[in-house]
Amino acid sequence: MRLPHGLSFAIGTLSVFPVRVERVDREVAGQAMTLAPMIGLALGLVAGLPLFLPGPPLLGAALAVGLLAVLSRGLHLDGLADLADGLGSGKPAAQALDIMKKSDIGPFGVMTLVLTLLVQVVAAAGAGYAALVTACVAGRLALTWACRAGVPAARPDGLGAMVAGTVRRPAPALVTLAALLGAAAIGLTPASERLGLPRELVLPLGLLAGLAAALLLLGHARRRLGGITGDVLGALVEAATATTLAVCAILG
Repeated sequence: MRLPHGLSFAIGTLSVFPVRVERVDREVAGQAMTLAPMIGLALGLVAGLPLFLPGPPLLGAALAVGLLAVLSRGLHLDGLADLADGLGSGKPAAQALDIMKKSDIGPFGVMTLVLTLLVQVVAAAGAGYAALVTACVAGRLALTWACRAGVPAARPDGLGAMVAGTVRRPAPALVTLAALLGAAAIGLTPASERLGLPRELVLPLGLLAGLAAALLLLGHARRRLGGITGDVLGALVEAATATTLAVCAILG
């Protein structure tokens, strides 16, 4: 079965699932980044299954976060580590980008990876399956916003250059609205009685918090590097995922 070009590009780029990508250009890239939250939904539905295993919740959460990393080929975690090393170096943009291109991981990258994965595992154990699925959607929704028109690439080549500025307005806002409505409809994460929140608001609030964290990181990366790269995009996915899970765990 032949998939639409944008969907096949999104699956091939954002997941481990093998698909035939027959066309690669900026138009297809824009379609793929618009569809990215849909890929996040599929990944979350599968990756969250270990949360239903009997045994300690932390074990199920660790397996779920590990499975999510496998399903995305670990690319987003790699991007997170590279961006942390580049920004943490304090070097000018050109030198920071060179650091990010290196295959090794420095101390900033290691610390960021450990902290992010720890937050994701602990928060997933407390927030549950629906929150993990929502977090996966939020992480890929960050890609839609990062690739919107007006956001430049930091390099003239690479994945960042391919997808930068390809998502047309008002697609990010419309996709976000759809994600929020979907999260509210699920409404499976119990809200805290202390906060008095309807349970239907917990997942949308978590999604918005994750997106906000990713946009703050995106703004910082643009100021320091001049635009986005593939590593920046990966870091945005992990930042949004971790923040969404943490907020859902706190509110739930």
